[in-house]
Amino acid sequence: MNTELETDAALASQGSREAFVRLMRAMEVPMYQMARAIVKKDEDCADAIQEAMLKAFQAMPALKEPSYFRTWLFRILINECNAILRKRNRVVPMHDLPQAESLSQPDGSQLDLREAVDRLEPIARTIVVLHYYNDLPLGQIGDILEMSEGAVKTRLHRARQTLAQWLSDTMEREGS
Repeated sequence: MNTELETDAALASQGSREAFVRLMRAMEVPMYQMARAIVKKDEDCADAIQEAMLKAFQAMPALKEPSYFRTWLFRILINECNAILRKRNRVVPMHDLPQAESLSQPDGSQLDLREAVDRLEPIARTIVVLHYYNDLPLGQIGDILEMSEGAVKTRLHRARQTLAQWLSDTMEREGS
């Protein structure tokens, strides 16, 4: 973790409101990206981020290891996003997930990578966003999602294969 974040995390855990504000400003974009990947709607993102920030502020004195601040904060945010999904009954059954053939755009244009990531099942989407958009190592992602690093690697591998297949199918359809 960045030394500045670690220093601010240590100060915030000791009660510095200014350090906590700096932390939240530094984490604003990564938090939005993660929330957006999970809940999709901006208003839900705002709710999840606001609630995660409040809970983080309240629990900040309990943070024992400032170097794990990002992991700790992402875990809080993911839990808030999942609570919003549960509360609003937005769970999509596996058989309702889009199939590769539905990924071509109506105008025949190529599928955007971000759109493809958004179509992954929730846990795979979360892992892809944490790893590629937020540059978190697999071990840290495992800590956030409370799963082994091996399980994270496996799911990331499967997600990459799925994305490659979807994008390849889309390109083939455009070429024909």
